[in-house]
Amino acid sequence: MTERLIPSKCLVAVIDVQERLSAAMPKDRMRDVTHKINVLLESAGILGAPVVATEQYSKGLGPTIEPLLRRLDAMGVPRIDKTSFSALEVPAFAKRLQEVAPAVVIVAGMEAHVCVYQTVRDLLGRGVEVQVPVDAVVSRHDEDREAGIALCERAGAVPTTTETIIFDWLARAGTDAFRTISQLVR
Repeated sequence: MTERLIPSKCLVAVIDVQERLSAAMPKDRMRDVTHKINVLLESAGILGAPVVATEQYSKGLGPTIEPLLRRLDAMGVPRIDKTSFSALEVPAFAKRLQEVAPAVVIVAGMEAHVCVYQTVRDLLGRGVEVQVPVDAVVSRHDEDREAGIALCERAGAVPTTTETIIFDWLARAGTDAFRTISQLVR
């Protein structure tokens, strides 16, 4: 049973949304995914959800894309460089997971069928609940994206959307946070 998401008990993991890799993604989907991840990050900042971000071989694939890089820097979130596909194989990521000790990890990024899936699978293997906002993950090919989402779900992750997460965090309308965040999702 999935319980209400409490921002402080979640960890948002942004996986490998990098310049050279993003250039290979379908343009419309990449634009939408960038927007959704940005909204997720802004909402996490407003509501107090911790964040971690990774970069796959940044020397070859470049840094995190500019719109997300600005947001991560403003939030004081360092990017963890990795060469393994699963972020959990990187000591700095595993340390952050241990420090936060989240009830739920929300995994967004790219590519859905490689680094996102392998990170999700390994988190689930450690007994951590995982939610994957399907509108915030991308792969170069739609069939790979769909397979990645299906594999995450089959492994035990909860497929969801960015707005579902955000409005679950909010729990009710009429607050200052609601007014601010509702402008972000328009």
